[in-house]
This record gives sequence, structure tokens and C-alpha cells, in this order.
Amino acid sequence: MRQSYLFVLLFFLVGSSSVIAQSASINGYVTDSETGETLISANVGFQEINKGASSNTLGYFTLPNIEPGTYILFCSYIGYRPYRKEITLEPGESLRLDIELVPESIELDEIIVRSRVEEEEKKNIGTAQINTELIKELPSVFEADVFRSVQLLPGVKAASDFSSGLYIRGGSPDQTLILLDRTTVYNPSHFFGFFSTFNPDAIKDVRLYKGGYPAEYGGRLGSVLTIYNKDGNRNETTGSATVGLLASRLSVEGPYSKGSWMLASRRSTLEPLLAGLRQSIDNIPSKFYFYDFNGKVNLDATENDKLSLAFYAGQDRVSFPFGDDSEFNLDYGNQTLSGNWTHIFSENLFSNFVLTGSRYFNFPKFNIAGTPFTRENNIYDFSLKADLEYLPGNNHQIKTGVWAGSFTLRLQDSFDNENTFQSRIQNQYASFYIQDEYRPSERWIFTPGVRFNYFSDGDYMRIEPRFSMEFRPVDRVRLQAAYGRYNQFLTLITNEAFSGFDVWLTSAEGVSPAFGDQFVIGTKTIPFTDYGLDIEFYYRNMNDLFELDPFIPDVSGLLYEDLFRVGEGYAYGMEVFFEKRRGNFTGFIGYTLGYTWRKFPGYNAEVTEGNQVARFYPPKYDRRHDMNVVGNYKFNDKWKATLSFNFATGQSYTKVLGRYVQFDLPWDNNNRNAFTVGKVNASRLPNYHRMDVSFSRSGRFFDLGDSELQFQIINVYSRRNTWFLNYDFSENPVGVDEISMLPILPSISYTVKF
Repeated sequence: MRQSYLFVLLFFLVGSSSVIAQSASINGYVTDSETGETLISANVGFQEINKGASSNTLGYFTLPNIEPGTYILFCSYIGYRPYRKEITLEPGESLRLDIELVPESIELDEIIVRSRVEEEEKKNIGTAQINTELIKELPSVFEADVFRSVQLLPGVKAASDFSSGLYIRGGSPDQTLILLDRTTVYNPSHFFGFFSTFNPDAIKDVRLYKGGYPAEYGGRLGSVLTIYNKDGNRNETTGSATVGLLASRLSVEGPYSKGSWMLASRRSTLEPLLAGLRQSIDNIPSKFYFYDFNGKVNLDATENDKLSLAFYAGQDRVSFPFGDDSEFNLDYGNQTLSGNWTHIFSENLFSNFVLTGSRYFNFPKFNIAGTPFTRENNIYDFSLKADLEYLPGNNHQIKTGVWAGSFTLRLQDSFDNENTFQSRIQNQYASFYIQDEYRPSERWIFTPGVRFNYFSDGDYMRIEPRFSMEFRPVDRVRLQAAYGRYNQFLTLITNEAFSGFDVWLTSAEGVSPAFGDQFVIGTKTIPFTDYGLDIEFYYRNMNDLFELDPFIPDVSGLLYEDLFRVGEGYAYGMEVFFEKRRGNFTGFIGYTLGYTWRKFPGYNAEVTEGNQVARFYPPKYDRRHDMNVVGNYKFNDKWKATLSFNFATGQSYTKVLGRYVQFDLPWDNNNRNAFTVGKVNASRLPNYHRMDVSFSRSGRFFDLGDSELQFQIINVYSRRNTWFLNYDFSENPVGVDEISMLPILPSISYTVKF
């Protein structure tokens, strides 16, 4: 039935495009002139008639229904020189024009004059784009990282110096959908969660939808992070190699007769250091390494057909002896594969079809005095996506699509070679969405949409209405609002300090999916040329949150639905983002005032009229105040510097109030201690703040290629931020030690481009 509907819709859309006569249109791809990479969300339009559009996630744009005549076509994108070209459109003409933008780093003898229309970068409500060059320039602990850069945005919080987890607008890490080339990635972390699996050399575009995201995305309560691999240089073969303290990277890309290709790899380089430390320090891992491997091949089959195949493989392996006869082994990672076909039916109808495969595996193993404990957690996710973009006229841009697949989760625990828990859940899921960007005038934009979701285990069908609107009272001010209903069929059982044990579980018969609503209002302005100011307010609620019940002493023999506890939550806050976009000095200031609350049975319970009533409490990632300042300054053609400062309210924790001896019997030499605690997460650790700086020098490497030497200082003034509190119950009163995070750390890396 659904397939028949899609065929009818496709026939209607193709057929209806022929009814528009006499008016002209222009369409094409926006690319980087140096590499041929497509550019996402480039601003294209005609200044004379104040008509414009943005390139989509494939870099394609279309401007239909243009009155015949002569115009100046412009195109702009941050980090590139504006493009202008005079064109003449004849009645009924469909002009194909592929635009190449020149990076601003290339010196050209010309005077640059920007109009107000060109200055305005299109950003929907709750959406942020992260420049991939900024990811490499930011000071980072040992390694440039995508997630660490995302954590600098307002509304996004970091758990600690040792975690790359994303806590966005009061949501836990599992409430963010992470897509790599449209393929779901389930645990994108390395080095015990220290940083993410995404190699910055392989990444073209990083885009975050913090909330109120449109109907084309679904499956998570909170947010969406989309990451696209580079297509590969279409003009010449190039590459880069980086040597660093923690990891080294190598990437190569280039053209071939019908397209382009890209390969990038990264591997840890800690083994020599660990070998040296083992000679003098106990409890050093006997084995530790991780790797990433990204690749992409593109085929430009015809002017209207592009094919690509992208893949990723990453893995961590650790062996850690502790004690005389005990060892811990960890083996976890991700593998993804996506095949993409882009087809342009007409200047009004664009399509994209994707076949995806994703695997997450996690095999921790303990061996204590010859007794093994093992866990096997596997996720297999295979899906097919189809998306259509249709422009029937000047006032509408319709998007519709389907996403269907099969999801298999396997979890097995064993102790001393005996199975203690085993579960295998296989689900079929499907979704359909449709949305319309309606522009009744130059000042107003309305985007209604709806998404339908189906999950087979439990036979759950969910409907998600979405709506956003934008009003432009003046050229440089946009007032925006959005609402959305969201559902989530997965939950992540994670250790805040160590992501190697992360386990995904799903809703099923007897375990309802979580759901929630989001409300967002905001304004985006250009107060001065080359500056931007964004302010947003949000509120969201979360219902039927399901997670493993921590009070179950033994899960053996329990039914799957008996493993969970179900709770609720809500979050609200304000975000401010002030940015300088161009010039020798660039950077931004981001501030968040945020509140988030959770409630589960038995937590902070108080007796009311003879009944225990649970109370709301702030989860660990509630920060209240969060501020990030990032500045980049280019001294000259060779030297540049980057500074990053972070401040955050101390994280909440449960305070230990005291201890007492539970039993003290004459024939028992061991006192049994018990302790009392305050309300859950009612106390706060000291405020967090840290400053990092980076200096880089560009040069040449023996005339073989360009090079860059980067020197960084992490935690410049050596602020010993508190990670957690450790309690010593052998003392009376109980001893308390603050376990600190990173001290001052220097770091150096060297990159050669060839």
C-alpha cells in the first residue's frame, strides 16, 4: 500500500512539473573550486528580485519560476569569496549552472563588496554548523575531535575532561541521533570515551539540530547530529599526514575518470609510551590501541545521476592486568556502510536513495582468579531510505520520504562459563514523513510537517506532528519558533566515566517507547557586518523514559520487561550565541542557562499521606550556567593562534552524610559499615573552568608539500577541576578526596599536506 502511494506521488510530482510554462529556472551544484567538494547550505539567489535558496545536503540548489530577464546571480558561503555572474534567462529556459566558490585563503586582486542578502547565512531554528577547519584549530587534549568542538556550542554540555558524550538541552547521550553519511552510528567513542570516532581529516560537514528539528529526522527525543564524509578531490590527488602524541593520521584523495575517491585512517601511537611506563609503574595496560578507517568512492554517472559508496570501521582493544591473577579485556567498535544514489528528475524534482548498514559490537571480559565474566552486545541495523524534494512554485518546497529497516540487538552475559542472561530482539521499523516549506511572502516562512513511525516489537505506531515558522520584520532580523513531538525506541545503559561498557536496549512488548514535546522560540540577527547574534529559548518534556532498574540485585530469570524502571523529565533554558565570522580575528561567545530534571520511582521519595512519592532531581549533566569563549587570530600568512575558555556550574552529585557500624558482633572481626546519603544529586561540585591555547605555524616540508606545526597548552593555569569525590570509610569521620581532572598539559603535532 505504502509503495503504491509513493509511486503515485512520484508520478504526480514528475507530471506536474510540466505545467509551469514560460517562466525560467536555474539549478546546479555548489562546489569548492580547489577540491570539487560540494558545499552544503550555500546561499544562492538574485539580489534584484530578493529571491534565493540554499544548497541541500548534496550541494544541489534550484531556483524555479523566474521571470525571464537579465539578473546578477550571487552565491555565498562562510570561508569562501562571494560569487557573482550576470545571466540572461529566456522564457521556458532551464539553465544548468554549477557554481565553483574560491576559498578566502586564496589571494585575488579584487575588491569584495557584500550585499545584505549575501551576508545573511541561512540557519533554521535550533541548528548549528561546525566548521571543519575550526575543529582542527581548536586546542584539544592530544587529538582534534568533532564532539569536543560541538561541546563548545550553547545548549551542549560536556560530562568531564574524560568524556566526549553529548548532553544537549537536558538530554542524555542516547537522545541524540548520530548519522555518518545518513547511517546511524551507535557508540562513536574512542579511548574509554575520551574523544569521538570521527577523523577530522575525513569530514566535510558537521551539522547539529539541537531541538525542534524537522520531520525528515526522527527516532530520538532530543537532537540530531549529521556528519558527512568528504567526497574526495575532483581536480588533483592530494593528501595529508599528521603525527601526534596520542594518534597519527593519514588521508589521501583524488579524482579518476568518472568521479573521485577518499581514504583516511587514524591509529593510536601510545604503545611505545605504555611499554616504557610498564617498566616502572604497575597497572599499565599490556595492550592498547584503536583505529579508524574511512573511505568514499563517487561516480558521476550522468549530469543528473551521482552514485557513492561510503564506509567506516573503527575499533578499540585493551588488555589491562590488575592484581596478581586478574585481567580486564575490552573489544568494541563500529562499522558502517552506505550506498547513495542521487537523481535529478527535473529542475523541480530532486531525489536521493540510500542503502545503509551499521554494526556496533562490545565484548568486555573480566578474568578474576581464573573465573571469567563476559558480555556480548551486538547491534545490526540495515535500512533503506528514499527522499524527494519538490518545488512546485515559488512559495512551496515539499520534502517527503520513507525510512525502513531491520534492527537486531543481542545481549548475552556469562559468569564462570555459565550463561546468566540472554536476550535477542529483532525489530522491523518504518517511518514516513512529509513537510512543506511555505513562503506566502518575503517576510514569512511556515514549515508544517508530520512523521509516522512504526516499531514491530510491541506493534507501536506513533504520529509526530512538527511545525516551525519564521518572520522577518527587517532584512537582518529573523524571529523563529518551532514545535515537535518526538519518540524514541532505544535506551543506552552507560557509565558516565567509561563508555566501553555501553549497552543499547530497545522498547518491546511491555516496554513502551519514550516520547516528548519540544517548544522553541528565538531570534537570529546580523547586528553588524560580519557579526551574528542568536538567542533561543526552549522547553521540552520527556515521558516514559525507560532504563535498567539499578535496584534489581540479580537479573537472572527475569522477563525482559521486568528489567526496567520508567520515569519522566523536563528541561528548559536560554541560549545566546554571538559570533564574528570574518577577518583576521574570528570567534564566538556562547552562553547557556539551563535546567533539567528527572523523576524515577524510589528516588528522593517522601512520605505523603502514607504513600511514598518520588521527587524530581537534577541529573548529573545539569549545569545551570555554561559559557564558552573561542577566539582565532591570524597574525600573518604563517602564524595564527586559537584560545578557548570554558566555564560551567559544578555538576550535581549525591552527598554522603555519614557512616555507622551496622553489625559489631564479638565473634566477627569485620565491622560492616553502612552510610547515609542526602537527597539524590542535591549537592554540587565546585564550578568548572579551563583555558586552552594553540599556536600554529604554516610552512613547507622540504619543498614536498605544505606543513603545519601546532603547539598547544591544555589547561593553561592548571585549574584542578573536580571529577568526582572518593570516600574512605576506614576513617572516622569518613575521609573525602577530590579526584581531579586534567592538569596543565602541553601537546604538539605536525601535519604535512602533499
